[in-house]
Amino acid sequence: MRRLLIGLAAGAVFVAATACGSSDSSGSDDAKASGGTTTIKAGVIPIIDVAPLYLGQSKGFYSKRGLKLSLTSAQGGAAIVPGVVSGQFDFGFSNMTSLLVAQSKNMPVKAVSNGVASTGEQGADFAALAVKKGSPLKSAKDVEGKKVAANTLNNICDTSVRESVRKDGGDPSKVEFVEMPFDQMPAALANGQVDAACVVEPALATIKSQGGTSIASLFVDVSPELTVAMYFTSQQYAQKNPETLKKFQEATAESLAYADSHPDEVREIIATYTKIPKNLLETLTLPRWPAEPNRASVERLSELGVQDGLFKTAPDLDKLLP
Repeated sequence: MRRLLIGLAAGAVFVAATACGSSDSSGSDDAKASGGTTTIKAGVIPIIDVAPLYLGQSKGFYSKRGLKLSLTSAQGGAAIVPGVVSGQFDFGFSNMTSLLVAQSKNMPVKAVSNGVASTGEQGADFAALAVKKGSPLKSAKDVEGKKVAANTLNNICDTSVRESVRKDGGDPSKVEFVEMPFDQMPAALANGQVDAACVVEPALATIKSQGGTSIASLFVDVSPELTVAMYFTSQQYAQKNPETLKKFQEATAESLAYADSHPDEVREIIATYTKIPKNLLETLTLPRWPAEPNRASVERLSELGVQDGLFKTAPDLDKLLP
């Protein structure tokens, strides 16, 4: 298990804590039986996807259930998974492919709440295969033999970019992925460090403001109803803290529903934890935050992961999904 954790964390950047609450350990339900507030340590990514958590925190959806969120930023799900398994985080946010990779290696992860989903609209999704202004690349097939930025390797970016290239008649095995945080992608595109980027909001809005364009809606290419990411915990934490888990699920469900129906407040909260300039807030393409994951779309991600060699053993979705 130690070797597994080191392997998953190898590509991760330094995880920096944000000022969103205490870093005290939340302990087990038994330890909190006398009452009081339970601090939830959660690993997240500074992107639009996790806006519901920040909104839920500001609206009191967590505090009214006796929970206090302590949110820590990381580069991607591949960095957060080992943090949850090791107990550094109680809960984490991760793209589905990173969770599928972890489950295929028998890591004790369990998805507990839905995270974020594609809009399902070609040319109008919150994620894109993007290029800079004036790029000669016009469609997904054109990234054959080119460098494509991905926030972490062997995750949903790899899978979806390859599927977009495949559907466009190209050879996905010829794509070269370069790992970097989402917020560094606009500059990397502009200076020619990479030829294209698998990017999500708010970095996508920044690229478009610089004259860049989307050449593929890669999440839509995988599945129109794609469940992109979910919140998860370790099996050990779930077993030791059933009441806290239930409260987290309830508060997160309320937060997802609120975010889905209050787009203006989503745009406002994003400016508090990302580097998006306020003048670009109105240009953001918001994702969907449905209450439940779409299992068929996760099955499709699993199939693509097997096809592209991300898994040695196909993941068990019954063990992973709630």
